[in-house]
Amino acid sequence: MPNQLSHSDILDRLREVARHADAMKKLPFETVQLLKDNCPHHDWVGIYSLESDEELVLGPFLGKPSPHTRIKAGTGICGAAVREENTIIVDDVNSDPRYLACSFETKSEIVVPIIKDGVVVGELDIDSNTPAAFTDQDRRFLEEVCEVLATAY
Repeated sequence: MPNQLSHSDILDRLREVARHADAMKKLPFETVQLLKDNCPHHDWVGIYSLESDEELVLGPFLGKPSPHTRIKAGTGICGAAVREENTIIVDDVNSDPRYLACSFETKSEIVVPIIKDGVVVGELDIDSNTPAAFTDQDRRFLEEVCEVLATAY
């Protein structure tokens, strides 16, 4: 993809959107769009919000439709990330019994909790059609993205 933004440029754009009064409406959509458009190994990008500490509800996403629009906390890789309050990287989703299959093409996944004031309020979920697509650099970058996202909650 020509003219891709760097991680630093993406973070700068998200921080700018987060400064506006309507950040809660715009920031999740802008985040999904920037990550999908500028990171070639991001084949599906979505944000889930945690409702009443019990259920993740899919918000904005880009990629193929998912059958998992609602996920109980503690279920699947997404639910595990909420319960553990920690980023989870899965290099091979087919070898992880927690994986809730969304697409036969998906090979790896990263799930990053969005934490506000010490409480998980949602998460960023990214699937890749490439095995072992996510590095420690991706983890650090996406955790920074989630810090910006948390400001909108």
